[in-house]
Amino acid sequence: MKKLIHRASDRGYANHGWLKSYHSFSFANYHDPSKMNFGALRVLNDDHVEKGFGFGEHPHRDMEIISIPLEGELEHKDNMGHVQTIAQGDVQVMSAGTGIVHSEYNRSKEEDVRFLQIWIVPNEISVAPR
Repeated sequence: MKKLIHRASDRGYANHGWLKSYHSFSFANYHDPSKMNFGALRVLNDDHVEKGFGFGEHPHRDMEIISIPLEGELEHKDNMGHVQTIAQGDVQVMSAGTGIVHSEYNRSKEEDVRFLQIWIVPNEISVAPR
C-alpha cells in the first residue's frame, strides 16, 4: 500500500470568523492538486465552530459523510426528519445517496465545538439516502 505523510502543519486553513477549518485535502477555497484525495478518502477536515453558529441547510449527494465530535456538541437536522445532537464519543454516519439536505449547528451558548468531518466516495452511487 502506498504511504503518504500529510503533516498537520501543511494542511490548508480557512478562517470564516465563526468557523475555523483545517483541510487535509483540497476543499472549498483550499486547492492543492497534490492533495485531492487518498483512495476513496475525499475529505478530512478538523472544524472548529463557535458557540451559537453553524452550517445552514445545504445539499450533499453520493458521498458518505462521517462526523466525529472531539469537543462540544453538534446538532444535525435533515430533510428526512432526523434531528440529532452528537457529542464527544459519538460517531455519526450519513449516506447522502441520491441527495440529502441538512444543517449542522453548535447550539451551545457556552462552548465551541470541534469535530472531524470525513467524506468517503461510495462504492455505489444513486442509492437511497440514510
